[in-house]
Amino acid sequence: MTKLSTAPPLTDAGLLRPQTYERYLSLDVLRGLTIALMVVVNNPGSWGSIYAPFKHAAWHGFTVTDLVFPSFLFVVGNAMSFSMRKFETQPDSVFLRKVLKRTALIFLIGLFLNLFPFVMRNPEGAIVMKDFTAVRIMGVLQRIALCYFIASLAVHYLKFKGAAIFSVVVLLGYWAVMYFFGDAADPYSLAGNAARKFDDLIIPETNLYKGFGIPFDPEGLLSTLPATVNVIAGYFAGLFIQKNGNNLSTVFKLMVAGAILVAMALVWDIYFPINKPIWTSSYVLHSVGLSVMLIAGLMLVIEVLGFVKWSYFFEAFGKNPLFIFAFATLVIKLLNFIRIDDMSLQKWLYTHLFLSWSEGKTASLLFALGYMLTMWVIGFWMDKKKIYVKV
Repeated sequence: MTKLSTAPPLTDAGLLRPQTYERYLSLDVLRGLTIALMVVVNNPGSWGSIYAPFKHAAWHGFTVTDLVFPSFLFVVGNAMSFSMRKFETQPDSVFLRKVLKRTALIFLIGLFLNLFPFVMRNPEGAIVMKDFTAVRIMGVLQRIALCYFIASLAVHYLKFKGAAIFSVVVLLGYWAVMYFFGDAADPYSLAGNAARKFDDLIIPETNLYKGFGIPFDPEGLLSTLPATVNVIAGYFAGLFIQKNGNNLSTVFKLMVAGAILVAMALVWDIYFPINKPIWTSSYVLHSVGLSVMLIAGLMLVIEVLGFVKWSYFFEAFGKNPLFIFAFATLVIKLLNFIRIDDMSLQKWLYTHLFLSWSEGKTASLLFALGYMLTMWVIGFWMDKKKIYVKV
């Protein structure tokens, strides 16, 4: 079960934060930044009124929003570069028990969010129980759980070189599977991609995401494999930063490495399009490259140049990331379920508090920002009370 802590915040290595504060600040800020953006892009006032940068690419392509999820996976790996140390001197049974427990808890929390609030309104407006057998099995937290699990096994048992080879094999192998097992006419299409075909074999149609118009889960099983590389890349970046320190030379090397990865992704995009829903290998390189440059930029501003005060806003998110993400999901579901004057409470708030003095995409964005700030207040309160929810 989750643990509720009121002690001084511990680092992933188990040390009090003041002893390694500089090492962790950029990581906390990047983690908080991704959570803040997740809340914004997931909770517009109206899904029909969204500015382009806050939309996912319709299929092939890339927007700022398409960087949010892979950046969080990258941060998970970055934190693992510290937390995995303690298992080096412990029996494998301890390592496996910890990893399996954390994987199961995160996955089950994701499944719980998919089911919540357990009831729905039928066409006549009556409240009835949801059909639990038709719940979507996969989701954001479920993918995080599986990626964490696979990446943990890879870096623990295969070590650095083995995990690097594993990552290359996964990216190239996934490309081959998608090309040879997808439809001949267009192996990377929505209907004809191999990731969808694989998930159809494992997961019943009723338990798949339907947001694309047909049963297809963008957080499906097969596409979770390349997403694991985002976590492993974050782990490698964390090791590199620990070895080389928070200095200008490290920032420069990370920036160059990130730029090279982005360039490779853009070349690969010609043959294997950058695509988030099927998490293509070119998308992995592109998102990893940008994540590396992003954390390098944060290190430059925070650790090297010493501009720190502004960062606390994102730290408040970064210290309770999974809790705030889950809580934001629960609250918005409740707001959409509760009715006032034959409209959802979410729509009522949006109409009376935002559309009353603004309009269109601006009003929709302001609602999302307002919702994010509400979640920030909760994160701020938890931090001041030294409450840290860990899985």
